Amino acid sequence: MSLVADLAEMPGVIAAGEYSYRGDRFSYKGQLTEEYARMASIMCRATTMGVHMQTDILASFRANTGVDPSRGWVVKGPRFTVCVLYNVFCFMDNTSGSLNEVMSHMSDALADATDDLI
Repeated sequence: MSLVADLAEMPGVIAAGEYSYRGDRFSYKGQLTEEYARMASIMCRATTMGVHMQTDILASFRANTGVDPSRGWVVKGPRFTVCVLYNVFCFMDNTSGSLNEVMSHMSDALADATDDLI
């Protein structure tokens, strides 16, 4: 099974997906319409690019900060969380899932991913 399919089956996960770094392709599983999944992949890619810009700026202030290159980001609200590692996104319901478990699963599955594509 793919990482996206694995994530979609985890407790609390609303949807999971993957987007291309060019921004022209995506795939997903879960409780999103095709249009919402397309918008989610665009939003995740745009946010990832912004996070990379910010970590590049932080790294320019001092070498070896440990934040560059960024591998992902998380936004956690009162009910929902969006987390992204590399080019894989996951939307979660905080009341029925564990962010730690989802992030651990993503980190383990993407342990061999390379930073050069980001």
